[in-house]
Amino acid sequence: MPRRHRISFAESAVAELEEMRRWYDDQGVPEVGERLLREVIAKVERLARFPQSGRMVPEFGLPQLREIIHPPLRIVYRLDQERARVVRVWRSERLLQVP
Repeated sequence: MPRRHRISFAESAVAELEEMRRWYDDQGVPEVGERLLREVIAKVERLARFPQSGRMVPEFGLPQLREIIHPPLRIVYRLDQERARVVRVWRSERLLQVP
């Protein structure tokens, strides 16, 4: 049986998910934010078994920096031998920028 990757979230990704949920709360549709959050978690949990299932982030072209597109979001993660670390969760129409 293939080895499972550990999953972790960077503080930046957690903050973005919290901000997304607050935005939907402010719009008066908290159920949409909750549903989207559950969907993101389900997509990320899949990485434990299929860590390379996301595509390389086109703006960088690095094999270890990958993303899952879940409209309207981009779930960006860094992949190494044992772990998939979610580093950003952004609206899909935004381009990533090097800090």
